[in-house]
Amino acid sequence: MVNVIGLGYIGLPTALMMASHGVEVVGTDYNKELVDTLNAGHTTFKEEGLDELFAAALKAGIKFTNEYQVCDTYIVSVPTPYDKLDKKIDPCYVVAACKTVLSVAPKGATLVIESTISPNTVDRFVRPLLEEAGRGDVNLVHAPERIIPGNMVYELLHNNRTIGADDPEVGEAVAKVYASFCQGEISVTDIRTAEMTKVVENTYRAVNIAFSNELAKICRIGGMDVAEVIRIANKHPRVSILNPGPGVGGHCIPVDPWFLVGDYPETANFIRLALQTNASMPEYVLQRTLDAMKEHGITDAAKVGIYGLTYKEDVDDVRESPTLQMLDSMEEHLCGHAVKVYDPWVERDVVPNQVHSMEEFLDGLEVVVVMVGHSQVKGRPEAFGNRILIDPRNVCGDGEKVYKL
Repeated sequence: MVNVIGLGYIGLPTALMMASHGVEVVGTDYNKELVDTLNAGHTTFKEEGLDELFAAALKAGIKFTNEYQVCDTYIVSVPTPYDKLDKKIDPCYVVAACKTVLSVAPKGATLVIESTISPNTVDRFVRPLLEEAGRGDVNLVHAPERIIPGNMVYELLHNNRTIGADDPEVGEAVAKVYASFCQGEISVTDIRTAEMTKVVENTYRAVNIAFSNELAKICRIGGMDVAEVIRIANKHPRVSILNPGPGVGGHCIPVDPWFLVGDYPETANFIRLALQTNASMPEYVLQRTLDAMKEHGITDAAKVGIYGLTYKEDVDDVRESPTLQMLDSMEEHLCGHAVKVYDPWVERDVVPNQVHSMEEFLDGLEVVVVMVGHSQVKGRPEAFGNRILIDPRNVCGDGEKVYKL
């Protein structure tokens, strides 16, 4: 039996996928309300294909509880926040989960950490727990997740996986558990390499996004269309430039690379600059908004609205959202007035002045900042009427009143 610890954006789909492919699974989370919701037959967030996967897992007999189980394999998939000041990982949730696992795990059990962690986290924070508890009979494994909201079910099935273990035989045994559903290649290596590999993957993406964002700024100064520059440059067979945007969100790309900066501050200079470039984009979009307002003689911030709260299109995940980053500094720049915010995917109230219908959102607005390209508006500038559009994601195409990066 597998006990999946943490039933959030990563743990729940993983548990459901394993259960629906013949693995006996119990999902555990400290949040009683979340567990009650799952036991009542409802998923806890929106995701393409998740409800169908949930139904299959329920039919297969998956169970949900607040209690840790006595079993042979534990998969820890709890959040790993980071300190925004020193840019280092905060392993408190991982440590707490591992401590509880060790209190119930039988001899020979395997503890798999699926949470994203910085290199050497297992050696610094987890391995000492085993030593203090005298649990040298528990196997340690790191199997970092590689899925993205909006495409979780497909990527769980098809993405390659990495399994890091002290003992290659243990690694191969864990690989067989994941192979119950994973159709991608599963690489077995040591724990430290697995830790570094996951962080490197997201750092690579962050650096490439930073290049496109900096290119957008250069083209703006030079009077060029960055989208046209990228389109033509990408015709080269060895060039693949990403699209710029209003910032980087989610719990991976804007966070994981900071682990390297925090742990190697004297060396990770290039990575630091890339992350700073990405972090500057919400402020850059805000400045574009202020310039457009000035050009049209608009001084009342109440006439400005932000469309999109999530960090990407067609998901309900607001973690590290560029919109939230921009709102942090907006009060100062927009004379203390809160602008209206609307996102069709976010039903709960997240920020002040958030509304829950497009009609209410557009009422009284002259400027809309389109921060997310939800399918509701993608390619449809008419959805916003004849308003001025600040369009950093190039959602609405060209137009007289459309301002891009």
